[in-house]
Amino acid sequence: MSLDPITLTVIQAGLQQVCDEMDLSFSRAAFSPVIAEANDRSDGIYAAEDGALIAQGAGGLPVFVGTMQYSTRTLIRMIDEGKAAKPKPGDIYIVNDPYLGGTHLMDVRFARPFYRNGKLFCWLSNTGHWPDTGGVVPGGFSASATAVEQEGLRLPPVRLFKEGVLDEEIFAIISSNIRVADQRIGDVKAQAAALLVGEKRLNELLDRYGDAAVSEAISELRKRAAIQMRAFISDIADGQYTSSAWIDSDGVINDPLEIRLRITKNGDTLVFDFAGSSPPCQGPMNSVQATTYSAVYLAMRHIFPEVPMSAGAFEPLKITGIAGTFLDAQYPRPVSGCAAEVSQRIAEAVFAALVPALPDRVTAAPAGTSGNFALGGHDPQRGRDFVMYQISGGGYGGNADHDGLSNGCSTIGISKAPPVEIMEQAFPVLYHRYALHEGSGGAGLHRGGFGLDYEVELRRGAAKASFVMDHGRFGPQGVLGGKDGGVNTVTVYRDGAPYTPEHLSKEQDIPLGPGDRVHVRTPGGGGYGDPFERSVDDVRNDVRLGRYTPEQARDLFGVEFTGSPPEVDSRATARLRGKA
Repeated sequence: MSLDPITLTVIQAGLQQVCDEMDLSFSRAAFSPVIAEANDRSDGIYAAEDGALIAQGAGGLPVFVGTMQYSTRTLIRMIDEGKAAKPKPGDIYIVNDPYLGGTHLMDVRFARPFYRNGKLFCWLSNTGHWPDTGGVVPGGFSASATAVEQEGLRLPPVRLFKEGVLDEEIFAIISSNIRVADQRIGDVKAQAAALLVGEKRLNELLDRYGDAAVSEAISELRKRAAIQMRAFISDIADGQYTSSAWIDSDGVINDPLEIRLRITKNGDTLVFDFAGSSPPCQGPMNSVQATTYSAVYLAMRHIFPEVPMSAGAFEPLKITGIAGTFLDAQYPRPVSGCAAEVSQRIAEAVFAALVPALPDRVTAAPAGTSGNFALGGHDPQRGRDFVMYQISGGGYGGNADHDGLSNGCSTIGISKAPPVEIMEQAFPVLYHRYALHEGSGGAGLHRGGFGLDYEVELRRGAAKASFVMDHGRFGPQGVLGGKDGGVNTVTVYRDGAPYTPEHLSKEQDIPLGPGDRVHVRTPGGGGYGDPFERSVDDVRNDVRLGRYTPEQARDLFGVEFTGSPPEVDSRATARLRGKA
């Protein structure tokens, strides 16, 4: 290597900064709260020759690490095969086809070729969650879809911008097939502008250090990422590690789906074998190959965060056994739940398998659902239709060092719920409650974090509510003696009467009128270690703060309380814990 370590580090940080600025530009300019406030988006740089990941914004969704690499590679292959138009400077391709490296149809990818001195140097790409891409329900999360066409408009790679100019005819086709189309132009321009920011900043980096030095740095960083990942893997004892994770149902057939995983560690590689997992399902809880791969990658990123974002980090990870299962969806299988739900359960399976091998690094299972809630209808006061999309946090799993985080973002990303004030301004809703889901943290030496408890009312007009969530039947797994976290619950109040969906946290097209409410309580994280080993002082503090009731403290942690306000009964506690 001719680059000195300092220059290499500075270039690495520079590439990262290019992506970070694209992320910020995208969020700041977007119209939709799910992008502008929740940051459900990502930006990255990809190699010209093979689409390999070079850098991704630190504020982007980790699940897009693998999917954007996959989709960029697919775009390059289709161009080479003559199935997509050859690029020119200023072109921007749009694609959301899940079978070509996507997630679900609402995650729309843009890709812009970056030219340097007339030669293709790399690709700049980003993904943004559009609130709606058509389909049978507002927001695209059809809980009972049986074909991808029911979920929305599917776009192959086409040039939405040609030499810098928006193709009005293609945009007209898109606009004619989605709801609230007049607002999408703001998101489209924000997404395209973010790539322009990336182009400007990358040119500045190349001007400063030279094309040859930056190209050498990119190659060296990829090699080093692979070396680092192999070094971490080498510390794991050789052998096989198994686990299972369960999805409540597919939204159509009310039976669980199993993710069965066997990880084989040999030397400095890990093989993730999903053979024996459930077959393809009728409903929207299928996962496409790109999302399945990306879920494994992001799980390993959680375990080994020191490894830099680069395609090299994925090289020691081999994935097999998905053919013929619901983790390798083929057209026309519906997939709206793959990114936000199935990917998180794949990560949960990875965590559950590796916690015995890496107990100081791997946590108990996190909430594992993005809480997808879509509400679409008409606002008579403003005289227009609306599509509201809400994601929500949940509890993280406990770990070797401390309790799990409460109301944390999903496993697959850093997206956060939009502020209540923004949602109430943008849509005809009123939030009655936004608090912790008390009691939901799985008991353990280090308990799981708590989920979210919110209740929202439709103020006026008429609307339909749809949900694609999970962990309503099975709580997030506890480990090493820890208990499972609390489950997800959804209750809809129509004319004051409560309604619970048959599939617990999956349902679509529930009609709502003024005054009707939706009450959601998201899962808590799994517990880590024996709950009876938890500090009595920590249990006392949880009870004092209302996180658990005295009765829950007795049943879950073996700590007895008496009196009002409740105080610890030391003798009874010793008896309960078998230490009297």
